[in-house]
Amino acid sequence: MKKIIFLDRDGVINVDRQYVFRIEDFELEKNVIPGLKSLAKKGFEFIIVTNQSGIGKGYYTEDDFRTFNEHVISVLKDNGIEILKTYHSPFHPEGIGEYRKASPCRKPGTGMLEQAEQDFRIDRKTSWIIGDKWADVKCGVDFGIRSILVKTGKGGKRDKKYKPEKYTYVAEDLLDASQFITENEPSRELREKSKQWRNKLK
Repeated sequence: MKKIIFLDRDGVINVDRQYVFRIEDFELEKNVIPGLKSLAKKGFEFIIVTNQSGIGKGYYTEDDFRTFNEHVISVLKDNGIEILKTYHSPFHPEGIGEYRKASPCRKPGTGMLEQAEQDFRIDRKTSWIIGDKWADVKCGVDFGIRSILVKTGKGGKRDKKYKPEKYTYVAEDLLDASQFITENEPSRELREKSKQWRNKLK
């Protein structure tokens, strides 16, 4: 089973410039590369889960989103970091046309994570979500994985409505988050001993 780090995108991986979709506006957030490399060395894989209400509100198109997202993934790949898949939700209650609806795929809804679980064999016990909004954290809590808020991007400042009680950690950035995760992950030896005990109890 896969150990997954679910990553919000804007404000976590790239600088959030409010409905960012132009490649010329792309800029990596601080410490993204060393943070993700550290997690990859520990066997974690990465999935992006991102709300994109800018599509739903008509600020940019699905094609604009895909072009920008492909650029983000390309930059990460050039730095030795692979993204398994990107899931996005273009829906918003104040959107236009077909996008105007409350969707379970829009975080804090867990729809994108549930779809990822259908597509990949994910171990919830060892997986995490990292986001810059409390809605991201609540999404992880409701899905049953550990959650980290990073102070980059929105830093939890603009969606206090979703501030949960069960978040695991508040990190300065992705590197700080990665250090916390690796320090709090059971060693391979402990995981093996735990597995042996479980087998004995069967």
